Amino acid sequence: HDATCGPTAATTPVHASPHGFSVHGLPPSVPYELPPSSPPTLPEDELLKPAWIRCTHAENYYSSDPMDQVGDSTVVGTSKLRDLYERFEEELGRRQERAKAVRPKWDPPKTKLDDDPDGSSSESDCESDGEGSTCSSSSDSDVFDVIAEIKRKKAHPDRLHEELWYNDAGQMNDGPLCKCSAKARRTGIRHSIYPGEESVKQCRLMNNNSGKLFHYRITVSPPTNFLTDRPTVIEYDDHEYLFEGFSLFSHTPLTSIPLCRVIRFNIDYTIHFIEEMTPENYCVRGLELFAGYLFQDVLELYDWNLKSPEFDTETTGCQQFHFMPRFVRFLPDGGKEVLSMHQVLLYLLRSSKPLVPEEEIADMLQWEELEWQKYAEECKGMIVTNPGMKPSSVRIDQLDREQFNPDVITFPIIVHFGIRPAQLSYAGDPQYQKLWKSYVKLRHLLANSPKVKQIDKQKLTQREEALQKIRQKNTMRREVTVELSSQGFWKTGIRSDVCQHAMMLPVLTHHIRYHQCLMHLDALIGYVFKERCLLQLAMTHPSHHLNFGMNPDHARNSLSNCGIRQPKYGDRKVHHMYMRKKGINTLINIMSRLGQDDPSPSRINHNERLEFLGDAVVEFLTSVHLYYLFPCLEEGGLATYRTAIVQNQHLAMLAKKLELDRFMLYAHGPDLCRESDLRHAMANCFEALIGAVYLEGGLDEARQLFGRLLFNTEDLREVWLHFPPHPLQVQEPQTDRQLIETSPVLQKLTSFEDSIGVLFTHVRLLARAFTLRTVGFNHLTLGHNQRMEFLGDSIMQLVATEYLFIHFPDHHEGHLTLLRSSLVNNRTQAKVAEELGMQDFAITNDKTKRPVALRTKTLADLLESFIAALYIDKDLEYVHTFMNVCFFPRLKEFILNQDWNDPKSQLQQCCLTLRTEGKEPDIPLYKTLQTVGPSHARTYTVAVYFKGERIGCGKGPSIQQAEMGAAMDALEKYNFPQMAHQKRFIERKYRQELKEMRRERERQELEPDDVEECRK
Repeated sequence: HDATCGPTAATTPVHASPHGFSVHGLPPSVPYELPPSSPPTLPEDELLKPAWIRCTHAENYYSSDPMDQVGDSTVVGTSKLRDLYERFEEELGRRQERAKAVRPKWDPPKTKLDDDPDGSSSESDCESDGEGSTCSSSSDSDVFDVIAEIKRKKAHPDRLHEELWYNDAGQMNDGPLCKCSAKARRTGIRHSIYPGEESVKQCRLMNNNSGKLFHYRITVSPPTNFLTDRPTVIEYDDHEYLFEGFSLFSHTPLTSIPLCRVIRFNIDYTIHFIEEMTPENYCVRGLELFAGYLFQDVLELYDWNLKSPEFDTETTGCQQFHFMPRFVRFLPDGGKEVLSMHQVLLYLLRSSKPLVPEEEIADMLQWEELEWQKYAEECKGMIVTNPGMKPSSVRIDQLDREQFNPDVITFPIIVHFGIRPAQLSYAGDPQYQKLWKSYVKLRHLLANSPKVKQIDKQKLTQREEALQKIRQKNTMRREVTVELSSQGFWKTGIRSDVCQHAMMLPVLTHHIRYHQCLMHLDALIGYVFKERCLLQLAMTHPSHHLNFGMNPDHARNSLSNCGIRQPKYGDRKVHHMYMRKKGINTLINIMSRLGQDDPSPSRINHNERLEFLGDAVVEFLTSVHLYYLFPCLEEGGLATYRTAIVQNQHLAMLAKKLELDRFMLYAHGPDLCRESDLRHAMANCFEALIGAVYLEGGLDEARQLFGRLLFNTEDLREVWLHFPPHPLQVQEPQTDRQLIETSPVLQKLTSFEDSIGVLFTHVRLLARAFTLRTVGFNHLTLGHNQRMEFLGDSIMQLVATEYLFIHFPDHHEGHLTLLRSSLVNNRTQAKVAEELGMQDFAITNDKTKRPVALRTKTLADLLESFIAALYIDKDLEYVHTFMNVCFFPRLKEFILNQDWNDPKSQLQQCCLTLRTEGKEPDIPLYKTLQTVGPSHARTYTVAVYFKGERIGCGKGPSIQQAEMGAAMDALEKYNFPQMAHQKRFIERKYRQELKEMRRERERQELEPDDVEECRK
């Protein structure tokens, strides 16, 4: 249940519903009549404004007399309110504690997990030492520990029912929540440790502290699953007050915090928090009593901690947030009247009665059917509690009084329709998982097989039937029906709508606390992000999927036990629609998408794409600075230095300087427990951060941040950041175009300038770019173009990466890499160089001045060197324009022709789809058949074999090119079903575009013939 964020709350319009529920302008579908003074339908502009509110009467529970106030409060509780608090704490606050105290103590059977609770776990064995942590895991022991842990939980004597699952602090349904080493537990967002979060001074308990608390109304949109036909209603003073959600009181203003988005029930929800006038009639003590009763006793959210763990021992510290339930009625002038907090507590006290009083059971069984149905209907959807049991609270879905034995009076039966946890249903069954994997694999193999045998079809049908059989087992089904005796159950007065809203609060508080701690990261970076979601995205590891803001199993159990009975579910594809990237069909689907001219933001909510961009930025910055700082160092030396700077081990050290491990969001599991894995994730996170800074702050901000982190001393930073100009620019600071008159080489290059429409300030830079390696040192260019080729490669990588990142928002990192490699490769670069006629301007040591056919690699080097010269003489904007004209339009052709993969990779994919179940996959094998010609001009002949059969042959000046030719030959001749599917897919999707592309190609082929005829 993925939590992401939307636009900043302070600047984004939100709806304040006029009908009592904090949802976007939809009326509540409730059986209760709204007051006759319901507000008229308001225009949208009015709905965006915070509602005007007032509180119900204080009734001598509160005093607003200025003489009674202390500190920054506007209301103080009276002795009458203090008595109410004492009564509430005695009757409801301590009821669970008393019930547990009278039950016999239970010593659970020990499992392997109890032997070493700090170091090892059911999923991994972690040891930490001075150097780092190491892990090992065993799948056999994992299964054993999980089974033992589930058995132990099932054996608890206080279980309410064997199909109802309960919450224990620090525990999931199948073992401990935290399986980290002792060292790892001391840090990380996943351990509820938010960097920079400070202890909050305790509020005055009998005051409303309105001067120090900031009030926000919490709303959820869309309203699906939060508008119920049986809302919690409190009657007071001849009016009905409907529950509409919660108010949040924060000790700090929630400025620059984006809206919180979360996927629940396969629906993408947005949690808004709207600053409003504070409802005055409450005291902090009352809010704490209510929170303890609802969140701890009823919902059992034991792992939801609103204090930082390091401040838990401080009794003087206050929670980061307080919550107040909002029961409202609407006023004739469009405002709201909010029920005072003491009335909510009085309502809970009044409601706390036995569901079926023992002394009245005989009379209730004699009620007329209509009277009983009315009572059962009132109880439907209500939360009832059985103090001391596990779980203690459950939702009533039916109340049946049928008596099976006429001689014995039995309590009516509570019927609850619940959901069995995934770990305990077919979804968590190892046998089902194994069978499902084999079924999917076989289905995929048959889909790609040229001829499907009848026996294979039967196998697939048998596995499908076996899966269905497991799903239908009573012990494996997700949906369960629970029947409980109503004896010992107490009414709470709370319905499932309150619980439904309450379960969104941990998500919201985690979101707010995380974004507040990101402000601390801003200070470490030295740059304040305006787009806060961009910074969160940079910190989000791909493993971070689910987010309940707390223990996920606790949230699922509480929603099943106390949430609404039949939530409406959206399309389950919402979880993987934009996240799935594995599989050949997914690859073809994504890689067939054309770039967007008006791109929308990416819906991929982890940092892999930003890491792809940041990697190119880091490489570019390193290449540029090394190029200028070491003007005499050859290409090989520059590449060696660059490798040392951009390698993951070094980037992880820079990430550690920024303490990124404390801010990263990643799954609470053993995947990053190993030090090496964590370091790799930190290096990726650092690259994503650089990418985010580059996107929002520009190249200069990214350069400044990288320079600050690379060097600790100011002197070295200055050297790194303020590098000297190019030696050719040093010789002629203004321009060197005056040398054209005396240099035939430069005179020739002016023709190239005219053809591309760019006039170089230092034309000798262009001459240097066109000087091949075979040319010795000369005073005109001061060397050949290999150093420039080193720089040009990084520049092209950055420009191409940025373009692809922006215009292909649905592509993952791997897909973007494939597209980039189709753009920035020797073949494409050489083609562009030929089209621009660069080979005619190449400066060689050939005295005959005859035209020389340049190799593909040489032409590609010329193009990269030209890009470097363009950047040095002009700036990055010129390179962007050049590639927009000469490179990026080719992407459409690459995508339509599926040329984003080289022939060898494509052949291997096709061969893998034809593998046989249960056997090692067959892969193509290449053999060199013949080598002819002298050593400097050899021709290689290579054949490719698949399953012992020769399927293609190719020739080329190198073994690699010959292998490419053989693979291309095989793809054309061999009947691969995958290739046929790929072609059909593209033909169906882009029929019109392909026709236009073919017409354009035919026109280009005819043009040379027309020119030749005109010449004749």
